[in-house]
Amino acid sequence: MKHLSVLVPVGHSKISSIVCTYKVFNFANAYWKSIHGEDLFKIQLVGISDTVEFHNGVFMVKPHTNITEVTKTNLIIIGALDNYDYQFSIQQNQPILDWITKQYGQGAEVASMCTGAFLLAATGLLDGKSCSTHWAADNTFRTMFPKVNLQTDKLITDENGIYTNGGAFSLLNLIVYLIEKYYDRETAIYCAKLCQIEIDRNTQSPFTIFTGQKSHNDVMVQEAQAYIENNLQEKISMEHLADKFSVGRRNFDRRFIKATGNTPLEYSQRVKIESAKKAFETSRKTINEVMYEVGYADVKAFREVFRKITGMSPIEYKNRYNKDLVLN
Repeated sequence: MKHLSVLVPVGHSKISSIVCTYKVFNFANAYWKSIHGEDLFKIQLVGISDTVEFHNGVFMVKPHTNITEVTKTNLIIIGALDNYDYQFSIQQNQPILDWITKQYGQGAEVASMCTGAFLLAATGLLDGKSCSTHWAADNTFRTMFPKVNLQTDKLITDENGIYTNGGAFSLLNLIVYLIEKYYDRETAIYCAKLCQIEIDRNTQSPFTIFTGQKSHNDVMVQEAQAYIENNLQEKISMEHLADKFSVGRRNFDRRFIKATGNTPLEYSQRVKIESAKKAFETSRKTINEVMYEVGYADVKAFREVFRKITGMSPIEYKNRYNKDLVLN
């Protein structure tokens, strides 16, 4: 029988990710047993404390066992963190991080949910690998872990026995993904239907709200960001923008990427598309009207950039999120 370790870190973590993982994997086990006569996994909550409190003591979890008692496991799942002091959570859970590293070295696979990626990245196992996390944590994660290839547009990443996923309850998609990987497609579909999880989702882009990286000290880049954001209707030339701030184009790009994580062109596109998204959500404006408002004159180019950033066409996005269209 394989062993599944659902981690219960100390400190601020999300009880929902622990409970969802435990319940859905138990559903998978029960379904598998009904067909094959035995469980596939021994599922245990594993931690470094006898009890862990959540939401100021409103809830409490008692792990089945301590990590010191688990010498061999096949799959480790790290739930989401529930605060923004990620460094503090990392310090509190250092014994767990050491244990994860040891188990991975012995052949275990590891999955993180949402901001649980901060704990996983702190082990160093994600260095040079792809990773996703909640889009709202994008800038903080990039700053803390520059060696990780962060891809918050992806709902799930799968690389060398390490899995990560995007934000919030998209963790259910990762659970179903892992169930298909370890059990089979039939069991994954059963669990998806039982829990009403949309199977085979692969992007969190439609849910992303782009705010831009502003917590840096490069005044020139801050002024360039403000110019881009205040001139949405313009088709801004990046060469012109570099000239405006009396900086060579190559140096301008280098400083912009270092400060924001985006090239100036990518930043401009994301700002324009974020404005277009809000217009589609809250107004009855046509695709063309919104397109012109955010500085595009070519419908094909606008659609291509919009789909690249959101994973959907403008009309698909409008039909899904416009409040008037949804209500009607």
